[in-house]
Amino acid sequence: MKLYLNKVSSATARVRIALALKGLKVEEELVTIFGDDAASRRPEYRALNPQGLVPALLTDSGWLITQSLAIIDYLDQIAPEPPLLPAEPEQRAFARSVALAIAAEIHALLPPRIGARLRSLPGVGPEEVASWNRHWVSEGLSAVEALIARRRTGRFVVGDRPSIADIVLFPQTVGAARIGLDTAQWPNIAEIAGHCRAIPAFAENAPVSPK
Repeated sequence: MKLYLNKVSSATARVRIALALKGLKVEEELVTIFGDDAASRRPEYRALNPQGLVPALLTDSGWLITQSLAIIDYLDQIAPEPPLLPAEPEQRAFARSVALAIAAEIHALLPPRIGARLRSLPGVGPEEVASWNRHWVSEGLSAVEALIARRRTGRFVVGDRPSIADIVLFPQTVGAARIGLDTAQWPNIAEIAGHCRAIPAFAENAPVSPK
């Protein structure tokens, strides 16, 4: 398999964490995502992935899978151990709902293309974009903290084993700290992130800071 990625990307981090948890090895190809000449904007990559996003996984049979949650679901099916979703239906749904609250409601407002579009509007500069990012991360993680606080019974979002919820949550906490937010304001999230960081699969595949 071949993974198209950028290690700054929290979506990429999700997939790399899942691969590491399952002990799967893939070929990696860097796709630059910043600047007008980024590889993600070029026709060659758009021919492969029309969205121009990372990550994207090319399977052994030649199928391209886009979107990190779809890739993680695929990995969970081809390599079932350790499972990335709880077995109990309500817990499974809750893990998915936390993952989607981050991937679809927080992260969707933060990628480079969103920042680039905002900066193209009159009166919007880097500080306004930074304020936009802090607002949506703060609002989103506050909601996620409330959801977790209602149901948490173990070391992670659902029980004592990392699930897709933790795989999506952990990179977002790294991103929150990167933009100057103190994750201690969300005690459950901060504690879960600490447990995740103690696992090499998480710590070694956290998103890196942009250069």
